[in-house]
Amino acid sequence: MAATMELLSAESRITFWNAICNRTMIQNMYRVFICILIITGRCWGDDGHEMEEFLKREHSLTKPYQAIGSSSSSHWELMGDAMITTEQVRLTPDMQSKQGAVWSRIPCHLKDWELQVHFKIHGQGKKNLNGDGMAVWYTKERMQKGPVFGNVDFFTGLGVFVDTYPNEEKHLEAQKRRYTPRTQRTFPYVLAMVGNGSLSYDHERDGRPTELGGCTAMVRNLKHDTFLFIRYVRRRLTIMVDSNGQHEWRDCLDIPGVRLPQGYYFGVSAITGDLSDNHDLISLKLYQLTVLRTMQEEEEEEEILFPSVDNMDLLKSDGSEGMSGIALFFTILFSLLGFFLLLVIGLVLYSHWSENSRKRFY
Repeated sequence: MAATMELLSAESRITFWNAICNRTMIQNMYRVFICILIITGRCWGDDGHEMEEFLKREHSLTKPYQAIGSSSSSHWELMGDAMITTEQVRLTPDMQSKQGAVWSRIPCHLKDWELQVHFKIHGQGKKNLNGDGMAVWYTKERMQKGPVFGNVDFFTGLGVFVDTYPNEEKHLEAQKRRYTPRTQRTFPYVLAMVGNGSLSYDHERDGRPTELGGCTAMVRNLKHDTFLFIRYVRRRLTIMVDSNGQHEWRDCLDIPGVRLPQGYYFGVSAITGDLSDNHDLISLKLYQLTVLRTMQEEEEEEEILFPSVDNMDLLKSDGSEGMSGIALFFTILFSLLGFFLLLVIGLVLYSHWSENSRKRFY
């Protein structure tokens, strides 16, 4: 009996230690897996290329905004009516004729990057009685006041605009003319433009002549957070928005062949006119994207000296405003009438010529 009890006790001890060992092994494997995820931090781009992302703190701006200052050691600098609060950088208050901005002091020399902007636009004005909007910049110039959402016109680089007031459509309504449903916009509207120093932003037409593309984004007077996502990888510009409170990115713009030089500055600006809003920047985070390239791809990539967009004429023709159905109908109708009129005139002249020819033979 004693021998049997001793045997059972030994078997119990073996089972117990096996369970402990198996549990320890599972925990170790789990820890190793988590460590691998944390260390690598790898993601995949839209074009299928593997990437690693790293937060660049010298180009980022978060609470409590200690990086902003007037000294040369500060990474960011305020301009105009912008001011710091405990919760945000207020670019403009909800008052008329204000403009403000915050600009990085350090030029960005990254080849591929991703920018996430947390912002808020709110005010007392009702829909379409507010303005004018804000912009995110990656430009050669910095700290210059101007009419383009608080920045200088004829800029060199990239501008991404959150336009909250429909200037052109209000002007057309006064003239009793309307856009077709295909070309009509709903505001607020997000759009992008690449400037080379000679292109002007057409404020009266809401940037239509020079835009790369855009989308409607209802970002004003919301209780939840709103975000703007800008990615520049392998000369491809991608813009997405998160404005529905679901923490989901929604596609807005995806353009290949965008050439942006290195060494430009990031900034965020806003402006008000006769209409106004609070334009608040809550955070701005820049990530360096390390894209795996082959030796051949590295050799083929030439240095970019000036901002440009490949096939810009094609993009503009794709986004051009077409004629309405009625206008197209009358255009075709008058063209056909003109053709038949010319045909009748030709037949009359030919018949007179034939008759005169016969008379000469008699």
